[in-house]
This record gives sequence, structure tokens and C-alpha cells, in this order.
Amino acid sequence: MQASFASSLDALAGWRLALDRQIVDFARLLREHDLLDDAGDDTLDAVRQRLAADKMVVAFVAEFSRGKSELVNAIFFGDTGRRILPATPGRTTMCTVELAFDPAEPPQLQLLPIESRLDGASLAELRQRAKAWQRVPLDPSSPDRLAEALNEVTRANFVDVAHARALGFWDDERPQDNPPRDAEGRVEVPAWRHALINYPHPLLKRGLVVLDTPGLNAIGAEPELTLSLLPTAHATVFVLGADTGVTRSDLDIWRDHLSAQALARYVVLNKIDTLRDPLLDAAQIDAQIEQQRQATAAMLELAPERVFPLSAREALSARVAGDAVGLAFSRLPALESALSADLLPQRRQMLEQVVLEAVGTLQAQSLRRLADRRRQAAEQVAELRGLRGKSGSKQQLMLKRVQQESDEFEQCTARLSALRAVHARMLRDALVVLSSERLRDEVSLMSHATDTSLFKLGAKRAFLSLCDRLRVLLTEGRRHCEEMHEMLNASYKQLNADFGFALALSRVPKLDRYLRELDLIARNYGQYFGLSQAFRLAEPHFMEQFRRMLLSKLRVVFENASGEIELWNKSASAQIDSQLRERRRSFKRRREALERIQAAAGELEQRIGELDAQEAREQHLIARINELGCQLEQRARTGPPSAVDVPPDAAPKLDLRDPPTLTLVAARRA
Repeated sequence: MQASFASSLDALAGWRLALDRQIVDFARLLREHDLLDDAGDDTLDAVRQRLAADKMVVAFVAEFSRGKSELVNAIFFGDTGRRILPATPGRTTMCTVELAFDPAEPPQLQLLPIESRLDGASLAELRQRAKAWQRVPLDPSSPDRLAEALNEVTRANFVDVAHARALGFWDDERPQDNPPRDAEGRVEVPAWRHALINYPHPLLKRGLVVLDTPGLNAIGAEPELTLSLLPTAHATVFVLGADTGVTRSDLDIWRDHLSAQALARYVVLNKIDTLRDPLLDAAQIDAQIEQQRQATAAMLELAPERVFPLSAREALSARVAGDAVGLAFSRLPALESALSADLLPQRRQMLEQVVLEAVGTLQAQSLRRLADRRRQAAEQVAELRGLRGKSGSKQQLMLKRVQQESDEFEQCTARLSALRAVHARMLRDALVVLSSERLRDEVSLMSHATDTSLFKLGAKRAFLSLCDRLRVLLTEGRRHCEEMHEMLNASYKQLNADFGFALALSRVPKLDRYLRELDLIARNYGQYFGLSQAFRLAEPHFMEQFRRMLLSKLRVVFENASGEIELWNKSASAQIDSQLRERRRSFKRRREALERIQAAAGELEQRIGELDAQEAREQHLIARINELGCQLEQRARTGPPSAVDVPPDAAPKLDLRDPPTLTLVAARRA
């Protein structure tokens, strides 16, 4: 069934590519007829980049010795003919391993030394520092050399207790949880904090990102894993041992880190091969497995359909041997089918909404501009037809009237300047409440309240107060947007009536989704203020890293909200500028036509013919815009074909090496 998951990703990639091509055609048509301003260009480029760079993150989470790495091997590396990721008994994955593919980089393993914890920088910051990582080239053509290189993620070092304490792997307040010392009194700690594997696997090429995580509840677990990486994953696969069921440590991980996540959750009961007893028949064994499945679902308060009993070891062995019967016997295909059926439609629906919203707005704006052009051309045709058989003095009078109308129209510039001044002031007011400076001040208030609280007992109250204040800021930003929309809407109506503009506003940014993102951050980070986590908040290193990661997450939300407001503002301003230019060009063409008519009588009929031809072209252009808009809408709503209709590797792949150069303001900042 791996082909099903791969084929579904192929179909999704082909659908994204087809949408991208249609967007390019749509933008080219608008640009060729001067109907696409800078704001519209930015919007379409941002949509194209979203289509090209869309990723789907799946995290594999488990306590030690649950067979998680073996499951990753079975799903992704079975075609190599051997086990690639280390998956021997005991603790093998010492750091978080992230598998993805970037065609701009060579196949390689990037390793972040554990000592990077000492400077307090977050993973997000360190990703931007190339020198912070050690690089190991990978050879995808040689499974043996590939496995040897990836074995580096298991490396550990022995350090003294003081160094282990500084790195976060020793806690004097919890001696029962500290790792054992060797004969020399040293403590084993991972050599690496994070590993990035850039590997040209077909699924990774199509936008899949896989997180293979170490145990979450051990002392020294990477805080950013639970604070940042897991909350942003689109799905988690929680791996349990069928032979042990849900242990206390498993239940702690589920309750502390996974139960409240707003993402798709799947539970794997691995090692069902250990339940097979030669003294029992197949029906009795299946009944035992089903009983374990139902018990697991009940304990985790999850639907039984989300629990998948399987054997990763048997699945990997079957994939290596090309044994389809053995693969089905391992029960792995059921999990892969669920991933394909549940996750991919969600990604498509999200992209569909982005495309339809952007294209619909630009289509409506273009049709309004064309309607204004046609109205002006119709007025000019009526004016010119009225000159048939008229004397030169009549033509001179018409020329003076055009000049008078042009002068009267230019009076709008004072109104527009006043409008821009008011709009700019209101925009500043909206952006100030969402600024990075304001956000930093609010987080600093929380940190101060937490630091002055006895034993950090007031930390939760300070955090909840911070979230309440940030909701107020987002709500205030939304109110400013609504006030701007009301002001601009009234001004546009007056300008349309007084000066013949065809100004119309797009919908006001609601910012509701940023409030939802803030609520999600509040849930994910709020769990660290319970009594079970109080001891971690007392650690200065953890609290500082917590604050930095929280600020980083909140900054993305607020900068994206600010970016959406700025883009909406840019679209409103660009509409005024484009219509102002269009109207001035219209007056210029009318004057030039009357001047030519005065110089030669034959110019009158020629100009009338030109305007008639222009009307025909613009009618054809309107039909073409509507046609392309309908095609784009149909393509977006139809979605990719089902996996059974598309053979593996049949759909074209998106080229992620050459993304559009223009993006949303918020996308650039984030």
C-alpha cells in the first residue's frame, strides 16, 4: 500500500502544478492588458510559492524501545534492501531526526552539537546559522554507506555531572530520574541536539517531512520538540508496544504532549508478532490483538479506528524481500492508507481555499476596471458621433470641454491626498498594536511576573494574563481594520459619485484565524504551567528557552496578521493609483483624438472605428477572464484524482528550486 500513499502524494503534486500553470496564464492575461497591479502581483506570487513549497509534517513519537525507528524504516527505506535508520534494542534515537528533501542542497546529514544548548539559541534561530551544523555527505546509491553515515545520530558522549547539569541532563531536585553514572562518575548525554537528513526519497520529494523523536519524558528532552515542532506537525504517529500496552510513561507522554494537540493523531500498536503464540490458532491471536487494540483506544480516549496494530519488523522484512503477502500480514498498509485518506484531502482543501480567495478577488477587480474602461469608451464614442457633420468651431468647443473635464477631475487629487493621510494614520494605529515591540513588551511583562513569583507558582497566572492581553491586541487590530474599511468604503462611494471612479473594496481582514492560532499556542504552551512541570520552570535555562520559543511563535502570528493588513492596504492604494492613471490616459486619448479630427476630417470615422474595435476586444477579454477564472475554480474544487487512478510516479512533480521572487510581506518576515 506504499504505492497508494505515494500515488496520492503524486496526484496532489500534479494538481498543485496544474493550478500553478493556470495561475501563470491568468496573471499573464491580466498583465498583458494592464489589469494587474503590484499588490495583485504579490498576491499571486505568494499563492504560487504556497503551492510550490507546501509541506506535510508527520511526527513519529514514542518512548524508548517501542520500535519507532523500525517503523520509519519500514515506511520509507524498505526499497533500499536493508535497515537504514539505527533500530537496535534499547535507546537508539538520541536526538530528534528530521527527514526532508531540499533539491537546492546535496544529500547530506546535518548535525547540531548538543553544546548549542549553552548559548540559549532556539532551533529556529540555529537553522539560519550554517556554521552551527556539522555536515556528513550521504550516498543514496549505497545503502550500506548510507546506514553507516546515519548511525551517527546514535552517538553519545560521557561528561561530568556539572556539564550534564548545564546541558539540562541532570536535575538535583529529581535524583530518581537522573541517568546512571559510569565507573568514573560521568553521565551519558547525546552528542547531537538535532539532526537534519536531506534524502531524495520519493515521498520526501513530494513535500513530506518526517520527525523521528526520542523519548519526550526523559531528563534532557529537547524542550523545543514539544513546544514548537510537535504542535506544528500535521499528524502524529504515537508508537506503543503491543507486548506492553500503554505503560505509565506512555500515558504521561500522551497526556502531557499529544492529547490536546489540534492535529490528526494515530496510535500504532507495534510488535504484534510478539503476541503470536504457536499454541493458539489464527482466530485466537486476532482476538488478542483486537482486545489489545480496544483497551488501548479506551485508555487513550481515542476511536478504535485510530489504533493500528502492526509489526514494523515484519513489514520491513517483507519490503526488503518484495513479499506482498508478508507485507499485508504485517498490517502496515492499513496505517499508510489512513495517512493517505485523512491527511492529503486536508492539505488540498487548505490550498483550494487560498487559491479561490486570491483568484476570485483579482478577477472581480479586473472586471470592474474593464467595466470602467468600457463606460469611458462608450462616452467617447457618443461624443465623437455627435461631431459628424459639425464645423471646426464645434470641434474646438468639444476640445475645450474635454480640457475642462480633465481640470475638474484633477481636483480629486486634493481629496485623494487627504484620504491617503487619514488612511496612513489609521494603518499606523492598527500596526502599532500588532508590532514586534509591543509583543516583546507583553512577553517581558509575563517573564517579570514569573521571575518574581515564589517557586514560579504565579507563572500560569502570568501566562494566562499574557494570552488575554494578546487576544485584546488582535481584537483591537481587527477593530482598526473594520474602521478603516468603513472610512474607505464611504470615501470610495463619494469619489465614484463625484469623479466617476469605479473603486470597490475587497473584504476586510478579519484576523480570526490568528486568534485561533493564538488559542492553539495558549493550549500547547499552557500545559507547562501545571504542577507536573513546575520543576522545569524553576530551571533558568529551560525558562529562558521557553520564553524565546514562545516569543518566536507569537511573533510569527503577529507578523502574519500585520502582513495581511499591509497587503490589504496596498491593494486598496494600488486600486486608486491604477484608476487615476487610467482616467488620465483616457483624457489624453480624447484630446489627441479631437486634435487629429481637427487636422483631418477622415480621422473622425477612424477613431470611432478604433473605439468600436476596442469594445469588441474588451468584450472578448471579459469572456477570457471569466473562462480562466472558471477553469481555475473548477481545477481547485475538483482536486487531484484518487490514488487508484494515478500510478506511482505518473504525475508531474513541482519544481521547488525556482520559487517566485515576490511573496507576501508576512511570508517574507516569517
